[in-house]
Amino acid sequence: MEEAISLASSDPIQDEEHEPKDTILLRYFLQEWQLVKSLLDRIVSNGGVSDPSDVNKIRSIMDKYQQEGQLLEPYLESIISPLMSLVRSRTVELGTSSDELLNIIKPLSIIIYTLVTVCGYKSVVKFFPHQVSDLELAVALLEKCHRMSSTTSLRQESTGEMETKCIVLLWLYILVLIPFDISSVDTSMANSDQVDGSESVPLVARIMEISKDYISSAGPMRRMSGLLLARLLTRPDMSKAFHSFMEWTHEVLLSATDDFADHFRLIGVVEALASIFKVGSRKVIFNVFSTTWSDSALLMKSTVAARSPLLRKFLVKLSQRIGLTCLPQRSSSWRYLGKTSSLHVNLSVDVAGKGSSHCCQNTNQLDHTEITSSPEEEDMDVPEIIEEIIELLLSGLRDSDTIVRWSSAKGIGRVTARLTSALSQEVLSSILELFSAGEGDSSWHGGCLALAELARRGLLLPVSLPKVLPVIIMALHYDIRRGPHSIGSHVRDAAAYVCWAFGRAYSNSDMRIILEQLAPHLLTVACYDREVNCRRAASAAFQENVGRQGTFPHGIDIVNIADYFSLASRLNSYLDVAVCIAQYKEYLYPFVEELLCKKINHWEKTLRELAAEALSALARYDCEYFSGYVLEKLIPYTLSSDLCTRHGATLAAGELVLTLHQLGFIFPSDKQKALSGIVPAIEKARLYRGKGGEIMRSSVCRFIECMSLSEISLTEKTKRSLLDTLNENLKHPNAQIQCAAVDALKHFIPTYVIASGDKFATSIVLKYLDFLDDPNVAARRGAALTLGILPHEFLALQWEIVITKLCSSCTIEDKPDDPDAEARVNAVRGLISVCEILSNTSSYRTPEDEFLIYSLIKSKVMVTLFKALDDYAVDNRGDVGSWVREAAMDALARCSFILCKRDSVASTMAPSILHQSEPQDNDFGAANHGYPLFDADIAKKLVAGLAKQAVEKIDKIRDVAAKTLQRILYNQKQYIPFIPHRKLLEDIVPSNTDLKWGVPAVSYPRFVQLLGISCYSGPVLSGLVISVGGLQESLQKASVTALLEYLQASEVGIDERKTREIILSADLLWVLQQYQKCERVVTPTFKTIDVLLSKKVFLNMEGRSQDFFTGLLDSLAIEMKATKDFTKLCAGLSILGYISSQTEANNSRAFSHLLSFLGHRYPKIRKTAADQVYLVLLQNGDLIPEDNMGRALEVVSDTCWDGAVEEARSRRLQLYEMAGLEVSASQNTSSKEKSSAVQRRASVADENKSYSSLVGFSGF
Repeated sequence: MEEAISLASSDPIQDEEHEPKDTILLRYFLQEWQLVKSLLDRIVSNGGVSDPSDVNKIRSIMDKYQQEGQLLEPYLESIISPLMSLVRSRTVELGTSSDELLNIIKPLSIIIYTLVTVCGYKSVVKFFPHQVSDLELAVALLEKCHRMSSTTSLRQESTGEMETKCIVLLWLYILVLIPFDISSVDTSMANSDQVDGSESVPLVARIMEISKDYISSAGPMRRMSGLLLARLLTRPDMSKAFHSFMEWTHEVLLSATDDFADHFRLIGVVEALASIFKVGSRKVIFNVFSTTWSDSALLMKSTVAARSPLLRKFLVKLSQRIGLTCLPQRSSSWRYLGKTSSLHVNLSVDVAGKGSSHCCQNTNQLDHTEITSSPEEEDMDVPEIIEEIIELLLSGLRDSDTIVRWSSAKGIGRVTARLTSALSQEVLSSILELFSAGEGDSSWHGGCLALAELARRGLLLPVSLPKVLPVIIMALHYDIRRGPHSIGSHVRDAAAYVCWAFGRAYSNSDMRIILEQLAPHLLTVACYDREVNCRRAASAAFQENVGRQGTFPHGIDIVNIADYFSLASRLNSYLDVAVCIAQYKEYLYPFVEELLCKKINHWEKTLRELAAEALSALARYDCEYFSGYVLEKLIPYTLSSDLCTRHGATLAAGELVLTLHQLGFIFPSDKQKALSGIVPAIEKARLYRGKGGEIMRSSVCRFIECMSLSEISLTEKTKRSLLDTLNENLKHPNAQIQCAAVDALKHFIPTYVIASGDKFATSIVLKYLDFLDDPNVAARRGAALTLGILPHEFLALQWEIVITKLCSSCTIEDKPDDPDAEARVNAVRGLISVCEILSNTSSYRTPEDEFLIYSLIKSKVMVTLFKALDDYAVDNRGDVGSWVREAAMDALARCSFILCKRDSVASTMAPSILHQSEPQDNDFGAANHGYPLFDADIAKKLVAGLAKQAVEKIDKIRDVAAKTLQRILYNQKQYIPFIPHRKLLEDIVPSNTDLKWGVPAVSYPRFVQLLGISCYSGPVLSGLVISVGGLQESLQKASVTALLEYLQASEVGIDERKTREIILSADLLWVLQQYQKCERVVTPTFKTIDVLLSKKVFLNMEGRSQDFFTGLLDSLAIEMKATKDFTKLCAGLSILGYISSQTEANNSRAFSHLLSFLGHRYPKIRKTAADQVYLVLLQNGDLIPEDNMGRALEVVSDTCWDGAVEEARSRRLQLYEMAGLEVSASQNTSSKEKSSAVQRRASVADENKSYSSLVGFSGF
């Protein structure tokens, strides 16, 4: 038992129940307290900050609590007291004249000021030292700080000047509250006879002089100096200084100008006056309020205030403080006291029981009645200036800036609290006038803020709630169209704030009827508002009322559904949260009305589409209501003159019809007739024309699709009309409309057309085949997609022609005059869809048709898709061929599954069935005799093609290629056989991993391993060189790094590394031969070889280097002849330089080729070639005899190679002679050039023009 007691006493959870709050906060709420405490202890023990990083660490920790500053309050004394004591002690020790003092204080001030920004100055200043002797010390320190200037305005780079000034001003803010006459503290007056009058106190004069300077500052010192002056000048012994300052402010306010510096001074003066009127007693400031009000009212009407929201805010704040000065401070007994913020009082009421609570409420209501008729309240004398101030505050509620409206609303609340009940009703009436139709959104927002303030302060009596409720409901739905957008989200947010304030202010008995009306509107905003902040605000208001009032129907259940996170997504709010709430009948019909009246005609297209889905999702709760009332309201809307209304209504009608059909509802004949006439009526009204015709076309397509899925009965005339509509939309250039038409045809044809017979079906197929050759490119795009969604009954009639025509539309070689990439993409997608439809049925006309289809897929479709995988077409949009390649990769995988599935079925069939027909050709015979349709050759081409795409330069293509290869390797439904080196591929592309293949650092190191596999190395290298020799630096770096790591891997032996270099050299020559004269591949291949040679690759292949260099020189001779590609020429010259520098037998040939470019027609090429020749001569002394080497180097270095071409060619001949090389070829070339020199001089196209063409070609 004793052990149990001791364990219980040691349990920290049990101890917390009896520990003070501060102890628990210290334990839990500042997680980094131990680190902060250790840093503070080190600072205090060292007498200052020795390591500047300590300040940054503390500041970064405190900044994390910017939104929750109250968590730091238990620690403030432990942080601030030692730091301020250190500031004080070092100031006393070193004296204010010391230059070292500021270097010590500034880092400390940064820490303290950080806490001021996080917790507020009121929480921090309580822990400042406030001995009387510190006053003169702080003033002297302030004067010293005033003489220094900040080196930067960036907080992260601050060295503490601004923070030090703010902290010293705050220190004086607490020190000037000493309960002694300041003149008795000023030591400079010890021997002076002038003891009367505060103006003669030098200490006060010094403070005021510096504070006036800071009032004109744009930084935080302006606010701190205003607070200091407010505390100083409102002292009883500062009357003369106070009047002197007020005279100065009067002059400043009257002399307001548009000057930039004067603007900040005006703001500072008004802010200081607001602080003075806030803390000053009525006795002190009563004599000056009229002058100040006149100045403020005049300034408020000036153009200076019109351009400064901050100035208007402080003027409003000052005006309300003046109003509070005019009105006597007293508690308005007529205020509503239905709620109390004291937990003790609430608990006492609960203990007393319901009867006493009811008695208290009745007493409270009785008091309201009595006080309303009290003659003392009605006879209150209200100064005339109050009317002007209230008028200014009401106009502030209309201000264009939120900060002004918010300050005005708080001012209305403060002033109204000191008025009588009758006058407060007049103020309320004036506020309600802000909600008229002629007012703007600013007035509605300001009015909501004012109503919330009145409710929070108990100034909005329950008897007035019936007048307020209608305007709040209108504000909850406030949304005004302005051009292509709307305004009103801030009004709806403020209206939700009013509802939140209602929940906190009133008792349950007073709010029961109001909440019954308010709940549906709050939930409507919470579920269906466009803005996430409004949805969350309405949800918070609903939650607050549920928690405090408890009278919302199904409140707890709804709060659990519509929380902060579930409402973050608009899609989730519309389709999940709202549907869950609508199960309660109290909210279903308001939701439907909101969608019908507000959302399906919203200005945003995506919101209308979402509203249509949301409306149909509610149909499950009352099918009769939706099929009757809702549909009858939607059908006329489809012909509305407003585009948004008819578009949303068309979508909503279609979605609703489909949902009702899925729920088992059967439409009566008259309703079906009305639905079938919607599209013809839209076409008759010519609503496809003009602005918005495109979105109407897409909505009509969706409506037809929904009708087809719902099997609405149509007449033959309507069927043909709708089919013509879809065919017309199929040829529209907008891709979205095309896709919508294709989706509609996918369901329209099986539902309404398939029963029309083979003749009609054949005509439809032939019509779409004709579209493939249509001059209109949009028609070709749409036809390709449509052929892919036709049912098997249609395709079986013309399947061979369909496949052949689609194959011819897939590749750019078959249609050189058709450069449209989108048409090829759609053809690839349509082709694979046709193959899948034909293969997914068992109802063939004859067994021969089945085998012929599969043989055609193997011999024609697969070949076409492999060609599409090599589509690198480019237009002004970039590599548009990548779209075709992406579609081809997906199609190849799906086509492979088709063939493999057929092979697996054929292997299980009886031989007698397999041999029912004689083979017609080789492919048919192969399929017929059981040989696999998907063989090893196709598997090798498939994997090689995908691996090539997986190492190219486009991130998306690499990602699609790797994921497609993953589908092929690990498909669960269909195994893909005959894949060479499958185990290695599975190691490279693992299953069930979420690798980001689009990231170069992920894909390249894995796929370069395929360079060691002969069947994959060539295609992979042809794709890899595009990345290595590309223009993108990051991609080039990642690919080169992966390639070099593969070639120089430390885990393999030297022989293996040499073997890899030999294989790579052979593959590079294969790429150059395979893509001869193809600039897209050859140029990056040359750059790749240049990079590898610079990394000393291919230089130690033991006899294989000569063969590689020979083949490379052959390719260089072909590719560099008569080319204008500057990048290719430079890369080729660099390669020639590397080969010439070696001691191989080919160096002379390479050097001769390199010398030939010294006479090139482009000056920059001559210069680049000369640089390479010079480097070669320095590295290889065997190319030119030793006695001629010096003269050759002199010729190369002294000649201006980018000068006259004749001089360059003559110098080139000298180098030929020095090297002992044959010059016949070059001489012949020179003679030809000389013979055409006259023609070139006669024409304008000289060397400079040809060089300019080179520059333009290079993209400079």
